[in-house]
Amino acid sequence: MVIQEAAEMYLETILRLKKKTGVVRAVDIAREMGYSKPTISEQMKKFRENGYVEVDNEGHITLTEKGLEIAESTLERHIALGEILQKMGVSKETAIEDACRIEHYISEETFECFKEYFKNK
Repeated sequence: MVIQEAAEMYLETILRLKKKTGVVRAVDIAREMGYSKPTISEQMKKFRENGYVEVDNEGHITLTEKGLEIAESTLERHIALGEILQKMGVSKETAIEDACRIEHYISEETFECFKEYFKNK
């Protein structure tokens, strides 16, 4: 499944907020990502049209199965890559920042090999 980096970041943010607070609204995403509410609202409209999120009458945003799959995959890569980089000796702060960039471009094959290689290290 191919999706742009920005979309992965939005979906991952929605998942993180959902796990943290239980309810996600456009204003929460705007605050977390540092974007304006109109920018978030426009993106959520695109996500609804493409079947990644649903928005109820109260403005609560929920990931669809399709959106959740992408968000979980992105979050898994973020966490695992951060841990791998730290195992290699990268500071925690740098590892988290670099993992955020790498997670969007690494192939599934390479990611799986990284996980396997560093599993017991």
